[in-house]
Amino acid sequence: MPAPLMDTYSPPDLDFVRGDGVWMITDKGERYLDFIAGIAVNALGHNHPALVGALKAQADKLWHTSNMFRVPGQLELAKKYTDNTFADRVFFTNSGTEAIECAIKTARHYFFAKGEPHRYRVITFTGAFHGRSYGAINAGGNPKYLEGFGPQMEGFDQVKFGDHDALHAAITEETAAILVEPVQGEGGVRAVPDQCLRGLRELCDEKGLLLIYDEVQCGAGRTGKLFAHEWAERAQPDIMAVAKGVGGGFPMGACLTTDAAGEHMKMGTHGSTFGGNPLAMAVGNAVFDELTKPGFLDHVNDVAGFLKQQLHGLADTYPDVVEEVRGRGLLIGLKLKDAVVARDFVASVRDRGLLIGAAGDNVARMAPPLTITEADARTALEKLDEALKAASQSLKG
Repeated sequence: MPAPLMDTYSPPDLDFVRGDGVWMITDKGERYLDFIAGIAVNALGHNHPALVGALKAQADKLWHTSNMFRVPGQLELAKKYTDNTFADRVFFTNSGTEAIECAIKTARHYFFAKGEPHRYRVITFTGAFHGRSYGAINAGGNPKYLEGFGPQMEGFDQVKFGDHDALHAAITEETAAILVEPVQGEGGVRAVPDQCLRGLRELCDEKGLLLIYDEVQCGAGRTGKLFAHEWAERAQPDIMAVAKGVGGGFPMGACLTTDAAGEHMKMGTHGSTFGGNPLAMAVGNAVFDELTKPGFLDHVNDVAGFLKQQLHGLADTYPDVVEEVRGRGLLIGLKLKDAVVARDFVASVRDRGLLIGAAGDNVARMAPPLTITEADARTALEKLDEALKAASQSLKG
C-alpha cells in the first residue's frame, strides 16, 4: 500500500467507487460481478434500498450515545435474535473479532462465577480463523498470524480438524469450552458435518463444557438457514459469535448466549464504546427483516443448489485444476490442485470481470450476495470456465 498507510494489505490496482446490487463499478466505469461481497459481508448486495433508507433515516436523528444510555434499536434487534435463535441474551459489538473476544470471556467467566476458575482452557481446531486481535489469533492458532507477536497466549488447545480421538484426548479438568466454525471460511471453506455438530453438543453436555460457535462468516443466511448450525438438529450452542453479514456492510457484530451461559456477565465484566450504536442497530434491524422475509432463504437454497451443481460440472471438466468443491449454501470453495496457486487463479478470474477470494488450503472462495439470481450465477460460471480453461492449458504447457 502507498504511504502513509501501513503495508498490511496488497489490493489490486482497482478503485471501486459505486455498487449496484451484485455489481461493483470502478472510477473508470468498469463493472465487476461481486462474488466475494466484502468477504461475506454485503449479504444483500450493494446500495440495497432498505438498508440505505434505514441508515439515512437514523443519520438524521442520532449517531452515537455510547452504552451509558439505552439504545432502543438494541432492544429491538436483540429480541429478534432471541425470538428466532437458541439465544436468550445478546451483547452487540463492532466486529466479528470483538464478538469472539466476548464469547471467550463469557465462557471463562461462566466457570469463574461457578467457583471453578481453573476451568479456562478453550479447544479449537486446525484451519480455524477467529479474527485478528491478540486473543483471536491465539484461538485460531495459525503460526503465520502468530509470528512476531510475542509468546503464544496460554489457554488454547488446538486439535486437528476432524480428529475425534484427539478432541477427546484434549479435554482435561481445565477445559471450559469448545470453539468451532460450523463452516470454516478462511481455513478453506470446510463444513463440519451435521452429525459432528451434534456430536460436539453431546460431548459438551457429557463433560460439562460450553459449546461456542463462530458464525461470523457462515451465519446471516449464508448457508440457506438463518445460522449454519441450524441444519443440524439438536446441535445448538451455548454461545455464538456473529458479524459480517448481520450488518449488511455496516460494521457490527454480536455475541449471543443462553441464559445460563450469559447471566453472570454483569455490569463491569465487559463493555464497548461503539458496540450497538444507533446507526448499526438501524441497519442491523433492516438486514434481519430482509433475511427473514418469507421465501428469502428458499431463494438462497435454490441458487446455491444450482451454483454448486454447476461447479461440480466444472470440476469434472477440469480435473487437472480442481481437486474438489467445498462449502455450504453460498459459501463455496474450489479446492485447487497444488500446481495452481489460489491467489493467481483469483487474479485470473478478476481479469475476466469476476471478484472472488483466496482462502487457506489453496481454495478459491466464493461468498456472493445472497440476492444473486440464477442468471448472475450463470455469468459467474462462464467467467470461471474461462479461467479454469486457461489454467488447464497453462499446466499442459
